[in-house]
Amino acid sequence: MKEKRIKKIIIVGGGTAGYMAAAALTKVLSKQNCEVKLIESEQIGTVGVGEATIPQIQLYNKLLGLDEDDFVRRTKATFKLAIQFKDWDKIGHSYYHAFGDVGKDMEGVQFYHYWLKMRQLGKAGDIDDYTLTSTACNQQKFMRSIDAGNSPLSNIAYAFHFDAGLYAIYLRELAEKSGLIRLEGKVIETQLNEQGFVQSVQLENGDIHAADFFIDCSGFRGLLIEQALKTGYDDWTHWLPCDSAVTVPCESAGEPWPFTRSTAQKAGWQWRIPLQHRIGNGHVYSSKFMSDEEAKQILLDNLDGKPLGEPRIIRFTTGKRKKFWNKNVLALGLSAGFMEPLESTSIHLVQAALSKLFTFFPTLSFDQVDIDEYNRQSSFEWERIRDFLIVHYHTTKRDDSPFWDYCRTMDIPPELQQKIAQFKKNGRVARIDSEMFNELSWFEVMYGQGLHPESYHALVDNFPEDLLERRLESIRNVMINSVDYMPTHQEFINQHCKSE
Repeated sequence: MKEKRIKKIIIVGGGTAGYMAAAALTKVLSKQNCEVKLIESEQIGTVGVGEATIPQIQLYNKLLGLDEDDFVRRTKATFKLAIQFKDWDKIGHSYYHAFGDVGKDMEGVQFYHYWLKMRQLGKAGDIDDYTLTSTACNQQKFMRSIDAGNSPLSNIAYAFHFDAGLYAIYLRELAEKSGLIRLEGKVIETQLNEQGFVQSVQLENGDIHAADFFIDCSGFRGLLIEQALKTGYDDWTHWLPCDSAVTVPCESAGEPWPFTRSTAQKAGWQWRIPLQHRIGNGHVYSSKFMSDEEAKQILLDNLDGKPLGEPRIIRFTTGKRKKFWNKNVLALGLSAGFMEPLESTSIHLVQAALSKLFTFFPTLSFDQVDIDEYNRQSSFEWERIRDFLIVHYHTTKRDDSPFWDYCRTMDIPPELQQKIAQFKKNGRVARIDSEMFNELSWFEVMYGQGLHPESYHALVDNFPEDLLERRLESIRNVMINSVDYMPTHQEFINQHCKSE
């Protein structure tokens, strides 16, 4: 078995994906006598817009053994409790996709079903009133979990907003301390062996670097996975028609809010990501329905502060590689595919891919059954996230532009049709095989998008109505008192992790 071990790995490309891979591989393989090398060219640059995350990133940070306060300081990060969606269902309406629990489950039935019943009876407030993270967002509050018994303060789900460039630098330092070999250079050619596996890559200066296993983090170009191995690409533009983004940072405007904001525009949407030193902004749009100049002007007209540079345009084709792992090449980040950052899943997909890689970590035999299972699981994850993004577009009531008319009337995948139909009928969400987004996430987004179920879970009626009314009032009061206890987001940062 020892003779079959992978002894050399080359990561082609840096950026967030490259250095996430480097940091994780050097940490996990530190005792395996496996050389990890990363080749990148500073001439090429990175896209670097993925600045918002979801709570699962804490698993990755834990794997690396990060000191969270140091990580937040070094990346000029802020904390994130939710994503706020403005003008998606209709202009003037907003809702949160909040992290963590909603209310308190009772008798084995999720809280939101009880809420649906009482809401229909006019005896319940907004769903945000029963959600700690939503309530905290409205009041600009934040704290980490504390030992507080059954209080919601014992289990606060959160993620981060950070500077993607600083994050890559931070991970690079960690990886180099763990033994990463970094080379500056531009890959100009890939050599394949007789079996069609990648044998080596050649740099512009003529140097040739060989390895057993290659990780392609070369961005949209897919230098190894596509240009060398001709893997193919599944185009999802029919369902997710945006193909461009214009981005620009701007000056901060007051204390940072603990959420990402997504505001629907007439042919796409605009993101707002507050960091400690600036605000990240971008406008994702469909070039079929809007010109670059108009998209740029919409972005500039909706900034909170003075722009800190010239707007930059990025082109993309939403979709994924037909195989994420082909022969001895694994694609990560933009090399694997692209889904717009509407639900902050870009960095999570890199993290999830690395987790699966460790589950199916190969030997030199590169067993096809393991590679096939890796690809099956990865495709499933991408497709279910794709459907979650589609539901934001398709369930809108907006009819103020050709773009929204297209989204509202387009055909959607059958699995998503079933999910929407079931939710409309009785509020149920069938989560398939531990897909990325759970029942609460689907509920928050579908209800927020204006899909209001006709009924609710049948077992809810077993709970006496007067007792249920008191229970809901008690939960709302607990949320109010809990958020009152929390410091403001800025106070928490100042106390624990303010950047220099």
